[in-house]
Formats: sequence, C-alpha cells, structure tokens
Amino acid sequence: MTDFGDFYQLIAKGPLRHWLNTLPSQLSAWQQDSLHGKFRLWFNTVDRLPSLTPCRLDLLHSVSAQGESPLLAGQKAGIENLLRQLMPWRKGPYSLYDIDIDTEWRSDWKWERVLPHISSLAGKLVLDVGCGSGYHMWRMIGAGASLAVGIDPMQLFLCQFEAVRKMLGGDQRAHLLPLGIEQLPDLMAFDTVFSMGVLYHRRSPLDHLLQLKNQLVSGGELVLETLVIEGDDQQVLVPGERYAQMRNVYFIPSTGALMSWLEKCGFEQVRLVDMSFTTTSEQRRTDWMTSESLADFLHPDDPSLTVEGYPAPRRAVVIARKP
Repeated sequence: MTDFGDFYQLIAKGPLRHWLNTLPSQLSAWQQDSLHGKFRLWFNTVDRLPSLTPCRLDLLHSVSAQGESPLLAGQKAGIENLLRQLMPWRKGPYSLYDIDIDTEWRSDWKWERVLPHISSLAGKLVLDVGCGSGYHMWRMIGAGASLAVGIDPMQLFLCQFEAVRKMLGGDQRAHLLPLGIEQLPDLMAFDTVFSMGVLYHRRSPLDHLLQLKNQLVSGGELVLETLVIEGDDQQVLVPGERYAQMRNVYFIPSTGALMSWLEKCGFEQVRLVDMSFTTTSEQRRTDWMTSESLADFLHPDDPSLTVEGYPAPRRAVVIARKP
C-alpha cells in the first residue's frame, strides 16, 4: 500500500508539523477503506513501472522527462501499456521518455493563463486543492515552489500522480494526499493556495472559501479558478440536476458575485485577472481519455449553450490575499 512516511518526515520540522497530530490516522483510515475496489489493481500497476531517473527534466515549460538515451522499443511499449491501465487521464499533458500522455484537458493552457498574474512561487509552500493527477503541482515546482502539497480524494488520481513521480526519478518536492479540504485542520501554513475547478462542486461555496483562507499564512495568496456566468453582482446560476452533464454543480456566480463572496469571507485585494470560454480544443476526447468530453456536453444546435440550455462553460481566475 501507499507509504506516506517520506511526507511525514518532510514536514516533521517545518510549519506543517502540527498536521502530524491528525494526518497519519486519517491516511491510515483511508488505506483501510481502499482495500476494496480498483485501487489495489491501480497500485500494482504503479508498482510494476520501472523507476527512471531523467537526465533532462523540464517542469518550467511542461512536465517532460528524457533519459540519457531513448528507451528500447519493447521497454517503451511496456511502460506505455502500464500507463494506459491508469486511464482515463484527465489533467496534463505529460511527455515521459517520448511517451506522450495526451490528456482530456490541456491543463498547460490554464497554467499559462494563471502564471503571469500570481506572486512569485520561489521558495514558497504551496497547496493545490482538488489537484487531480497533480499536473499543476509539477508546474508549481517548475516555477520555484519549495514544496507543493496536493489534496484530492480520488484513488485513481493518487495512482496517476505516483506513476508520474516514479518516472520523474521519485521527486520529493510534490506530494499528493487523498483528502478533501474539509478534512484539513486550520493549518495557516501555506504561502499560496490554489483552488482550480473546485468551487462549483461545493454545496457551500462560502464555507469552501473560508476553508481555503484557513490554510493560508497572513499575507498569503489565494488563486481561485472557477466557472462563472454573465450578470450583475447578485447573479448566481443554480443548475438543476446537471450542468454540462455534471451532476454535482451547485452554484455558478457572476464574477461580481464571486468577488463579493471573497470579500465577505475577509479576503483583501480581490482582483479578476482572466476570463475565458472553455473550448473543445482545451477539453476533448483523446486516446488517453476515450469517454465523452466537452463537445458532447454542448447543445448540438448552439454551442454557446450546454445540452441542458445553460450558458456554456466560462471560467474566471481571481486572485485574493489573506490579511
């Protein structure tokens, strides 16, 4: 089973050390619950991957690794087959020893929209909430973060992250923990907290914003990326059973309402830095994610609407600071 001992040792003498009062018991309980289902199969797949040490590693412009010499054809095919057993791959892309994992999302495009607007990550302690397979954490390390901690309760995402880490030489600068934000104590230790693509999945968005705030040091920065709609400062869409075929979408605010929520939660210097429509070039079906994707979720006669008749996905990036 997954060994979190390296992470415990890493945080034992730093600002996250008091997390050790609760974290080991939480992860022990998670491991007991993970004995059933597909996790063991996925974990065994990761275990079968070879440990490779790249001679060229790029986390600044991509997540890519190259060896001193190309893999032999048989070895490359074997590694690719194992990585495909961890499908679907949603966040990426990754290029690992000439194996290109073409994920559903072009997460690199989102990172390029976010990065110019945030404070320097050099030497920072960073939290990525709802991190998926951990793609953005590696880009945070590439941007200079000293440690990136990601949380996401999905078992498959943990296995995908550990697979990539194994291909990156076992890099210990990023760690994924299978937890939700509600399971974290008020750590107040992170310099920067990212919540990207999470807020609209929360039944209580204000509680989520307060939970994010409670992870930040005084003066720390929140980077929030989420779905928004057009409208005045009071406009909020509350979808029915589904939005773009997603069941668990609860509140989609206007940008004005979103910024008002942040201010009500005590954030300062709240600013909208980017807004864009999600396109079928950024989120799409690939050989590594073969089920339905955005093109299937838009109205066939009017792509400005979802199949349910709601406004098509528009996403905003808002930056705010904790006093």
